[in-house]
Amino acid sequence: MTKRQITSLACAAVAIASGLGAAAPSTGAVPHVVHPGESIQKAVDAARPGDTIFVAPGTYRESVLVTKANLTLRGAGSSTVIKPASATARAANTCAKSGNGICVTGTAKKAVSRVTIRSLTLTGFKKSGVWASATDRLTVTGVTAKKNGVWGIAQQLSTRGVFRNNIVRDNGDAAIFIANTVDKEGGATDTKGAVVAGNLLSGNRIGVTIRRVRNLSVHNNIVTANCAGVFVVGDESKPAAGDMTIHHNRVFKNNKYCAANSRLPYLQGSGIVLTGSESTLVRANQVLDNVGASPLSGGIVLFKSFVGASNTDNVIRDNQVQGNKPADLANQGNGTSNTFVRNECLASKPAGMC
Repeated sequence: MTKRQITSLACAAVAIASGLGAAAPSTGAVPHVVHPGESIQKAVDAARPGDTIFVAPGTYRESVLVTKANLTLRGAGSSTVIKPASATARAANTCAKSGNGICVTGTAKKAVSRVTIRSLTLTGFKKSGVWASATDRLTVTGVTAKKNGVWGIAQQLSTRGVFRNNIVRDNGDAAIFIANTVDKEGGATDTKGAVVAGNLLSGNRIGVTIRRVRNLSVHNNIVTANCAGVFVVGDESKPAAGDMTIHHNRVFKNNKYCAANSRLPYLQGSGIVLTGSESTLVRANQVLDNVGASPLSGGIVLFKSFVGASNTDNVIRDNQVQGNKPADLANQGNGTSNTFVRNECLASKPAGMC
């Protein structure tokens, strides 16, 4: 028996004793167990592709940088908490320097693939709980990301991400943010089927922001008590944002007030907003009691873009849209070929769409 195999058996025994309940690793994979007072980053650095890092219950003050493919970082649920490190510790970690909790980062030439983050809490970071850039098939599931300065969970320059069954609340901007890039203009990129599903998103500025990307699904989420529920954002660049499906979400009472910023007027009472989107299907959602007087307020709103991009060829159908003000459905701007059909609603702008 090799030294690595002995280590694998020993660590698996510790994991079972710790009550983490993980499935047995695949052949050749090694579980690494981190306890309070130990470094998650050291375990990540020691791991090989295919390994799992189990993080036992406790509070860990550090940021974690993952640049290796096919790793799993797994906590013990809400009892595994990661918070910002001290100023001295932050100086040694690029993820911490950027104000993030867990960073999964590849390069322009090679994406980091098949990383999984699950069953832990990230709170108090200046920027994001989870930050991903240049990744493929990243999975974030069972994570609580709360009270972070900008985003709860954010991704750019990435494909086929799955964000499922997370609780993301009380973050400074979007709970879940998916973009082509955050610091450059450019046409929408193909996410190749990213999924945002089954999440509880509350108390944020925006529940879900989908910015300048295409080909993804947002479904079966509960989005409430934010300033705005779901935003699809495009601009005048080509290809346009869109070609996505937003379905079976419950988007209600997103009536928190958020002041204007350099990009948007103040937000309050917005359910689902499309601006600069094409070929997006919004169907079978419950959009209820989103009330405000912002230009973006209302149930399902097709908004005239601030940079002149039109909404085109979008389909809004079979939604329950009620109790929203100033209207349940709104079609603003000079967009063309947008279809509203079989929606259960009472008031629309212009009239006649209910």
